[in-house]
Amino acid sequence: MPRFALLTHDHPFVHWDLLVQRGDVLKSWRLLESPNRWRSAAEAIDLSAEAIGDHRLLYLDYEGPVSRERGRVVRWDHGQTEWLMESETSIRLRLSGLRLDGELVLTHEPSQPLWSVRFSPSVQP
Repeated sequence: MPRFALLTHDHPFVHWDLLVQRGDVLKSWRLLESPNRWRSAAEAIDLSAEAIGDHRLLYLDYEGPVSRERGRVVRWDHGQTEWLMESETSIRLRLSGLRLDGELVLTHEPSQPLWSVRFSPSVQP
């Protein structure tokens, strides 16, 4: 099953890298706000993100310094993911992580640089 990781990255400013396995690469987005907001809410919350280049699979498990003096990364969360839907402007995923368990929807307008990332937690019985 594909995996995901959410890394805290401190360069060039503190942000969170969302990495989602798609085949032999990690599709990647830079979250511009802390995902802690997702954990403290009972309902869906949107965060802004920018798409960044694909990453190597090794970042699913890696913590530490990034080459060429690009700071450090620390895993904020990780786990399995299921790709539910993908189109040119929208991606819908199911995350089963240590901190996040629910549905993640990434959407964007092709004319806009930022994506909207909405996490909806699973309903707990």
